[in-house]
Amino acid sequence: MAEKILFFILMMPIYGLVIWSYFYPEESLLFGKRWMYKEEPQLSNEVIRYTKFASMVVMIGLPIVVISFIFDIYFLRFTLVVIPLVIAFGALKIFTDEKDS
Repeated sequence: MAEKILFFILMMPIYGLVIWSYFYPEESLLFGKRWMYKEEPQLSNEVIRYTKFASMVVMIGLPIVVISFIFDIYFLRFTLVVIPLVIAFGALKIFTDEKDS
C-alpha cells in the first residue's frame, strides 16, 4: 500500500508538467532552448495544436493506465491499444487541417 501512495505522490509533478504544457505550449516547447536563437522563434500552429493534443491525451490516458496497473483492473489495460490509435488519428487530423494554412 505504501508503494502505491508513493507512486501517486511521485506522479504529481509529471502530471503538473503536462498541465503546464497544455496551457503554455510555446513556453514548454522552448524551455531550455531559447539560448539557441538570437530572436524569439515563431512556432507554427500545427506544432502548438499537436502539443496541446498530446498533453490532453496524456492527461486523460496516464491516470487510466496507472490505475489499471496499480489496482490490477485488466479491462482498463485495453487502453494501451486505444490510446496509440487516438494519438495517430489526432495527429492525422492536426496535420491535415487546412484552416490555418
